[in-house]
Amino acid sequence: MLSPRRFDAPRVVNDGAALRAPADAARVTWVGHSTLLVQLDGLNILTDPHWGARASPLSWVGPRRLGPPGLAFDDLPRIDVVVISHDHYDHLDRSTVARLAATHDPLFLVPLGLRSWFAAHGMTRVEELDWWDTREHRGLRFVCVPAQHFSQRTPWDRDRRLWASWAVLGASRRFYFGGDSGYFPGFKEAGERLGPFDLSAIAIGAYLPPAIMRLTHTTPEQAVQASEDLRTRVLLGIHWGTFDLAEEPLDEPPRRMVAAAARRGLGSDRAWILKVGETRGW
Repeated sequence: MLSPRRFDAPRVVNDGAALRAPADAARVTWVGHSTLLVQLDGLNILTDPHWGARASPLSWVGPRRLGPPGLAFDDLPRIDVVVISHDHYDHLDRSTVARLAATHDPLFLVPLGLRSWFAAHGMTRVEELDWWDTREHRGLRFVCVPAQHFSQRTPWDRDRRLWASWAVLGASRRFYFGGDSGYFPGFKEAGERLGPFDLSAIAIGAYLPPAIMRLTHTTPEQAVQASEDLRTRVLLGIHWGTFDLAEEPLDEPPRRMVAAAARRGLGSDRAWILKVGETRGW
């Protein structure tokens, strides 16, 4: 049996002090994998929060976290809204969402069919949306956007719950969170209906082998194309370097994304690879 691969993604120290201070500018912090702290119009939003040690239903087996989260849970600012893209273990961590519910009591926005899962685990401040449904909350508009993926937490519940991407539309900024998706025409439709976007966070990892991954995950090159379909000003590559989920070299996705962006004339000001824990204004 092969030993699990090791990888240390570049990181910066972030104690959260600046994030807990009021700010007028929109900011984004990469905690790791698909977990982002998005700060927009006075609200603090988490995407697919995961502070767990493994992406697995079991504590002793399954993909382990390759490095600590870029922001300690106790250093978070007040969390107002949590958006969940789908129910896979690397995107929906039971211990994390339960801790968030107990300590922050945020509004959870989830795709159709997931509210009952949250209720079964004692979390009730949850609203589920179908594709293209909209929820207004304290001045922000959250739109559940189609994605090309699937759902499954056990051998018996495949595709029993919906999967989605999310658009967060503020007074002067628009943010797109891809979650997990293969490349498909839905990116262009979202760009036409809701764009242009100021910042789009799109998965760039877990694409090999293509026979298994191509319909449900974007390659780095497809992520760049998707960002153009979305009419995005800045692409942020996520879903890499945190859990070992596929066969590509763990440091390959950002290099391929940056190269693909450069071939289209997009420099480092429009193609972002954040360090773990890094915060940028957008």
